Amino acid sequence: MSHTSRRSVLAVLATAAASVPLGGSTAAASPRSPARAAAPAAAPSSAPQTGGTSLPPSLTSPRSSVTMPPLDPSYFAQASLGPLSVGVPAGTPERTEVTSAGKRVAVLTKGARTVVVTGPERTFAENKQAFADEFQRTLPDQTLPVADRKYWGTSPGGGSWSTLGPADTDYSVVPGNGIITLTTDYASRHATLRDDEITDVDVRAVAMFDKVPTGQACSYALSFGYQDTHNNYRARLSFLTSGSVELRVEREVADAVTQLTTAAVLATSVPAGTNWTIRVRREGARIQVKAWRTDSAEPQAWAADVTDSTFAKGRVGLRALANQGCTNLPVKLVVSRFQVDAATWQQPPSVTHDTWVRVLPTPFDGTWTPELEQTVRGWAASASPDVLAYAAMFLAGAPAVTGGTGPAAGKQVLGEAGYGYLDPQGYRYEGADFHEYMNLGWTFPDGTYTGPSSKQVGNLDCSGYTRMVYGYHLGVPMAAGEDTSKTRLPRKSRHMVDYAPGARIDWTDGTNPPAAQQLQPGDLLLFNADSGDDTTTVTVDHVGIYLGLDTAGKRRFLSSRKTGNGPTMSDLGGASLLDGTGTYAKKLHTVHRL
Repeated sequence: MSHTSRRSVLAVLATAAASVPLGGSTAAASPRSPARAAAPAAAPSSAPQTGGTSLPPSLTSPRSSVTMPPLDPSYFAQASLGPLSVGVPAGTPERTEVTSAGKRVAVLTKGARTVVVTGPERTFAENKQAFADEFQRTLPDQTLPVADRKYWGTSPGGGSWSTLGPADTDYSVVPGNGIITLTTDYASRHATLRDDEITDVDVRAVAMFDKVPTGQACSYALSFGYQDTHNNYRARLSFLTSGSVELRVEREVADAVTQLTTAAVLATSVPAGTNWTIRVRREGARIQVKAWRTDSAEPQAWAADVTDSTFAKGRVGLRALANQGCTNLPVKLVVSRFQVDAATWQQPPSVTHDTWVRVLPTPFDGTWTPELEQTVRGWAASASPDVLAYAAMFLAGAPAVTGGTGPAAGKQVLGEAGYGYLDPQGYRYEGADFHEYMNLGWTFPDGTYTGPSSKQVGNLDCSGYTRMVYGYHLGVPMAAGEDTSKTRLPRKSRHMVDYAPGARIDWTDGTNPPAAQQLQPGDLLLFNADSGDDTTTVTVDHVGIYLGLDTAGKRRFLSSRKTGNGPTMSDLGGASLLDGTGTYAKKLHTVHRL
């Protein structure tokens, strides 16, 4: 089918939260699983969740949102503009600033279609997404040099796994299972997700030992509030030589272990190969734990309910141990699922400002006209979705919106997006363009047709995300590929840096990132992030959209990233900031205004 024009969609976003909570149930299928269309987020519910225990408010807040206060009389007074004045401020590129009664109304940039307009103040926020890792990959990749082998890889939405223990080779993944091999006794092995900011959390793991230990017990634990191997909380199941299984809740501080509860015998005569689920819910200082045979129903009651505030935040993960004297090593812990049903970061990223980003039908030529004045006046009174609102509608937990008419009727055009489907080693493929997210074929202006991809439905890579927002939803012409005409938005970031239509704002001098003094929300940020996906001759390999200053006064952006598995403004797997010493702060290459 042919789609060469912009499609309008119904997305009431500006006057309410852009998303609803992901919910806290068992999440029978992994959120953002490969090659899926993003499903509608679950609505908040006061009904009992799994196990008959409802989630606390901190875990049912929206995963992402765009909020603004009610449009009171002050807004309408601001929108009722009097005479407008225009001027050309100093600096490049050439810009025209529109003011009313001394207050900025809009800024237009010569050669660009994007216009920033002052409107109602909004807050953009994102919190941790739910996910489940079912270990559908094979690692380590034996074809790589030893130094480059990843032993548990990256979880679907939780970041990269860190594995610590006597040897890297104690960790491996085969499709469906993460494996920790206990080859020596009295040496802990830890697998944790590299997300140190988790506070409240509802998390569970499913695992089994392949042997009943002899000599001494083996144990596996679900870690939380994890600082390092010497400081953490854990809910631990001990598998005894008798076949009994005991549950303990422990706190370890500087290697000193404190039992927060007495040991509870959960079962006897448990054979090898029996899966056990551990579930932990933490809210503030309250810690609740339960564990059960996975082939039985989850208990209604928590086995442990204690209070401790030693660690305010930390990672989640797993720990395995063969007690000193275990005589039938090696013993394997086989993990089939690690699942975060809900979680909260200690300081979720948040950006608040009154800048709205609109798009003209053609580039601004530097001349202020009555027609432009009419357009700007209309924008000043509008709270309809803009560039930033559309961009936020692909963050974690954003609800699905389907097209109502035309070829996109019944197709999802907005809603939480992943990055790409997985290769056999669990690395995410690039290549998810805007039309593939919708499972549509697309004919571009030069006649090139690109078909849908069933594997990429619901996914957007970094440039596909940019094209979805600016191209599909806001009408900037797009190219099938490179397109050197500078009139259409190319497919890849490496070509956007040279051929994207619009105005160049700033670029690197080859040694330092650009200062970008004229940076404004909506600008494209092009990075030389050294992702390893491109040849050594390519200088740009990632693109994002500038959002604005966060609560810490840092410049924050939106982009679709592999580690976070989709569009994000957060810091999972690297800070989404242009300030500081992170990869993106150091590797900013070019700022461009469409």
